[in-house]
Amino acid sequence: MLNWEDIFATRSSRMKASEIRELLKLLDRPDIISFAGGIPDPALFPDQEFKKAYADIFSGSAVNAALQYSVSEGYKPLREWLAGEMGKLGIGCTADNVFIVSGSQQGLDYLGKLFLSPGDTALVTWPTYLGALQAFNAYEPAYDQLTLNGNRTPDSYRKVAQEAGGRVKFAYLSVDFANPTGETVDRAGREKLLDLAEELDVAVIEDAAYQSLRYDGEAIPPILALEMARKGGNINATRTIYCGSFSKTLAPGLRVGYIVANADIIRKLVLMKQAADLHSSTINQMAIALVAERGFEAQVKKIKAAYSKRRDAMLEALGKYMPEGVRWTRPEGGMFIWVTLPDGFDGADLLAKAIERKKVAFVPGKAFHADGSGANTFRISFSCADEKTIDEGISRLGALVREEMAA
Repeated sequence: MLNWEDIFATRSSRMKASEIRELLKLLDRPDIISFAGGIPDPALFPDQEFKKAYADIFSGSAVNAALQYSVSEGYKPLREWLAGEMGKLGIGCTADNVFIVSGSQQGLDYLGKLFLSPGDTALVTWPTYLGALQAFNAYEPAYDQLTLNGNRTPDSYRKVAQEAGGRVKFAYLSVDFANPTGETVDRAGREKLLDLAEELDVAVIEDAAYQSLRYDGEAIPPILALEMARKGGNINATRTIYCGSFSKTLAPGLRVGYIVANADIIRKLVLMKQAADLHSSTINQMAIALVAERGFEAQVKKIKAAYSKRRDAMLEALGKYMPEGVRWTRPEGGMFIWVTLPDGFDGADLLAKAIERKKVAFVPGKAFHADGSGANTFRISFSCADEKTIDEGISRLGALVREEMAA
């Protein structure tokens, strides 16, 4: 028989199943309280607004364009709307600096393909977004830990990259309410990252998937905005690549994300799009544009009100039920809280016991670490559970941790 492993590309060995995608299957089990999936609450989707948007598209002359092939850059009215929104964040740009992708996950895949040759180094935080590691892994990079506390010098990054057989190509991080930790990089940290990127002469990939979901605290300018301020407001002189998405605000199922960057980067990404899938769904882009133009701010206000209450409920429950020695983050927005257990705990082992004995699910933290560390950590999400369910689920989880500590 044909041995497929002998003819697969070497990169295929680095393609691993997502622990999160597998855990999402538990959402179909009514007996499980799941804090695993970092997904939006479908009850908060603007379904009626989308129903009207699609009806408007099909009832007018735009339907022909909606069902036809389109340009690889993306639907121009949507790119123009996004350019206007970027301006509100201090990122002055035009539609030519905006590129539409089939979800920001596709954007990460394209950027990995664009920058990484086998043996090159990607700088990521420990932990980092699992989907980014999956996207980059196919291009056979090495990883080095990105730290912004002053303990690493540019030369140390260069040395590690050279030893791995390549050079540093980019730094990737989520700066606002990051997946998985919920933490936010302060302004000083963002400025330090820009200094490091300039010294190393590498790109910065700014994952802004949760940027709109701030519940309290002062907003911090995106890294791209800070760099533009350094470069006289000229986006075409910047090295930061801003990745955004409508998945957390409007609807993930439509798979509409975007990249905002200098024109040189956009042109390369367009070539990739042409080779990969020609363009993202035209009709979905048109629907997103209509819904965004008619009520994006109102939709964001609605989901922030709901998620902030759930965040507060989870933080209160953790304080009430978790034993001494357990630590967790206190996010100002987003969908996640990161829990650190005492040394010696294993999140994967705890998950198996939590599902079997307590009917509660979460995501073990090891998968978010490029070096395989973080076994004593896990991620919980508050986005899809009401306050009563959160209290019950954290109560069960806290009881399990107590039992394990006493064993």
